[in-house]
Amino acid sequence: MKLYWLQAGGCSGDSMSLLNCECNLFKMFELLNIEILWHPSLSNISYTKHKKMIEDILDDKLELDIFCLEGNVVRGPDNSGLFDTFMGQPKKDLIEKLAKKAKYVIAVGTCASFGGFGSDKEMDGTGLQFHHSQKGGFLGEDFKSKSGYPVINLPGCPIHPKTLSILLEEIVNGMDIELTKMQTIAEIYTFTVHQGCTRNEYHEYKVEEKVFAERGCMFFHLGCKGPTTQAACNKYLWNEVNSKTRAGVPCFGCTRPDFPQETPFFKTQNIVGTPLELPKGVDRAHYLAYKDMAAAAAPERLKKRIQRV
Repeated sequence: MKLYWLQAGGCSGDSMSLLNCECNLFKMFELLNIEILWHPSLSNISYTKHKKMIEDILDDKLELDIFCLEGNVVRGPDNSGLFDTFMGQPKKDLIEKLAKKAKYVIAVGTCASFGGFGSDKEMDGTGLQFHHSQKGGFLGEDFKSKSGYPVINLPGCPIHPKTLSILLEEIVNGMDIELTKMQTIAEIYTFTVHQGCTRNEYHEYKVEEKVFAERGCMFFHLGCKGPTTQAACNKYLWNEVNSKTRAGVPCFGCTRPDFPQETPFFKTQNIVGTPLELPKGVDRAHYLAYKDMAAAAAPERLKKRIQRV
């Protein structure tokens, strides 16, 4: 299978994350029999050969199996795309052409999936098939690749390398790919960051932290979005070792369509001490009653932050 990777309006963080994969990246591509036609951090072909390659893809002389886009599609200024050009042309034009030729189109990272950084009026960036949570984006809500799938979104800032490796394995083996309503792969993005978090017991008993470097829950004061963010950071640990919440850093909600948020990252927005956004599937009235009782029943070992052996 042949893969072409293009960077658009982004910081290259997803590529850097992939290069730091705990697996042997080149061995993975070899085992999956994936030929990388172009990746800005892995390829060293000349400008002339690169241009000829693109021409061959667009002329159907070279088959394109997988098209990966990193970063959002920059449409500014005034829908010209001239804020982000490639070989002298607006990059958005090439993105549209390559997407129509590929069997699978993958939005790598939150910017490519939902717009992310740069989705403001000046840059006018957008995701491939979503603009934040609104379906449509750059390619339109009816777009489907040659395989029959819509754009497959792999949000994250940056992407977790495991998500891409799992998807590529499914593609290569011809497996059915189950997608959520946000077109993310279900086996990864139906979990919340809260699931598997080592601070869960503190959360259940409302043992709260207002400063960093403690063991308690960071949801109530420090802006943690773990209970409201769908990602597998505590299922597939980063470098198979750690995650933000395990390291004592609040979840930023970086896989969410509304990332980055407009409010401060390390402060929970609340009304009289109750978070404005509650954990997924939780009713506000029941939440208020339950949390007051849970806080009153909190074991002393949790209040005193005594770690169990």
